[in-house]
Amino acid sequence: MHPPNTSTTAVAPPALRAGDTVAICSPASPVRPERLRRGAAVLSERFRVRVTEGALAERGYLAGDDDLRAEELDQLLRDPDVRAIIPAKGGYGITRILDRLDAATLRDDPKLVVGFSDGTALLCWALAVAGVRGIHGPMAASLGERPVPQQQHLLDLLEGKPVAGPIPCAGVGGAAAAANSLSSGRYEGRLLGGNMTVLSATVGTAYQIGFADALLFIEDIGKLPSTLDRLLTHLRAANVLAGVKAALLGELLSCTSDPTEPEPPAHDVVSELMKEFEIPLLRGLPVGHGSDNWALPFGGRAVMDLGRRELTLLEGAVG
Repeated sequence: MHPPNTSTTAVAPPALRAGDTVAICSPASPVRPERLRRGAAVLSERFRVRVTEGALAERGYLAGDDDLRAEELDQLLRDPDVRAIIPAKGGYGITRILDRLDAATLRDDPKLVVGFSDGTALLCWALAVAGVRGIHGPMAASLGERPVPQQQHLLDLLEGKPVAGPIPCAGVGGAAAAANSLSSGRYEGRLLGGNMTVLSATVGTAYQIGFADALLFIEDIGKLPSTLDRLLTHLRAANVLAGVKAALLGELLSCTSDPTEPEPPAHDVVSELMKEFEIPLLRGLPVGHGSDNWALPFGGRAVMDLGRRELTLLEGAVG
């Protein structure tokens, strides 16, 4: 199944200006009020922040029922004053409401959508169904906990300001280990990817995106190495990885082996699979659920340099 829009034809939304409205809603799991307040405070330094009435709702592992979460998100998509939408947090729940959202509204009035983890589904929906690019990056609950340079980087992407220098890739599973048999090479493509579990869940849906000419970046949390193998094997079997130029491996937080069933380290499992798939891989991209989560323009062009172990953004997130 191929999406009607790809990163090559998608629209980059207009840049935000100081004082523009950024909205926070909860389309996935519940958020703690103090975490939401800290993230909103960071955004309020540059923008007018609107938090939806149901942002703190709770219904088990969901932030309110599907009707509430879908209605609030759809209202923000329809509101011309809202120039960016940032979910409060991930967890689970976004895939339950995507079919209730009006893609035509976003297509006619492009605005930035920011997210990672379960927010990967929202980014894929925006790209595949509405043809609008977003930002893979910290959501409101985690933004206040990020180091200041990472906060500044997200704000700069929102406003279309130049990004200072390349992003070093020497984090967990990075410089200490060779990614595969390749030790050098430069690969240019469009940054696409996100959470492996969510990407696998979009296969066969209207939200599945194409990865032709892509620099595929991936991350996950709390999965056994064998589960990561299953996810990547599924993506390959579904022909989703066809056309990938190269890959970048971000954080695999708490992806440790079951003590009763010893397995290779998670990063090594992914490296071996990419080698088998003949996809050049750079480990250590500072993206994911850990202490580092640098925002990336979803669908923007970039260059991955294996020798220098760095990622250079060639395009921003806005038009």
